[in-house]
Amino acid sequence: MYIANDWQDYEVIDTGDGEKLERWNDVILRRPDPQIIWPIKDENRQWREVHGHYHRSSSGGGQWDMKKQLPDRWTVSYDQLKFYIRPTNFKHTGLFPEQAANWRWMMDKISAANRPISVLNLFAYTGGATVAAASAGASVVHVDAAKGMVSWAKENLALSGLEDRPVRFITDDVFKFVQREQRRGNRYDAIIMDPPSYGRGPSGEMWKLEHSLYPFVESCLEILSDKPLFFLINSYTTGISPTVLNNILSMTVKKRYGGKISAGELGLPITRSGLNLPCGILGRWEEE
Repeated sequence: MYIANDWQDYEVIDTGDGEKLERWNDVILRRPDPQIIWPIKDENRQWREVHGHYHRSSSGGGQWDMKKQLPDRWTVSYDQLKFYIRPTNFKHTGLFPEQAANWRWMMDKISAANRPISVLNLFAYTGGATVAAASAGASVVHVDAAKGMVSWAKENLALSGLEDRPVRFITDDVFKFVQREQRRGNRYDAIIMDPPSYGRGPSGEMWKLEHSLYPFVESCLEILSDKPLFFLINSYTTGISPTVLNNILSMTVKKRYGGKISAGELGLPITRSGLNLPCGILGRWEEE
């Protein structure tokens, strides 16, 4: 398991009964998590006196119960990186803190490369990986289909004092973008992707990760440079194991470029129990 255990501004305080108790800087939130199938050992005052509690609805979705007044948004820091946090209608806060394990890895890879590195961040959300890569000196192309998420990512880059770095923000369908980059002959030294479980392709066709991930990774081979640095796949799709990502990378990137692959779970430490909370999976290819 790859554990993001070096946060100062974020903490999983406790877990149980399908929920996690989290600290985002000075704000305490209570949110659902389907992986948490064990009971709360002690639903104490801290569980009850939170700033916000997200309740799932039996008909789907859910809503926040704000128990204390909060600003529209606030900030958390990870080393020199800074991010805006805001509770959304879909229980999320705009950041997945377990991804810090990937940020640290990619920052180290980029810094140690001793050459200019161009990074393509696909399904890039609010830009955690974009900010990390830019801070390490890479040029970055950030692609996401949601205009609001791209705007949020721009704000995160500026918040971290990196607005002068060579980052292009593109609101577009990632499949169309990759196809156009193939035609243009553009190449990247590193590709990051966090594809959804379900979605729509460029012509309205259904994206289902189990059927579409392999051919999409294969298409991304055509926009890798002659000497790529790394290729990272994240997944939160239930039922997909790290071995699946290992196999896909072995059959595509490693087959063409050699190098090595690592795969596993992402996790966060739980302060009160000393256990780790599983938070998705990753597959990494890197040059040797």
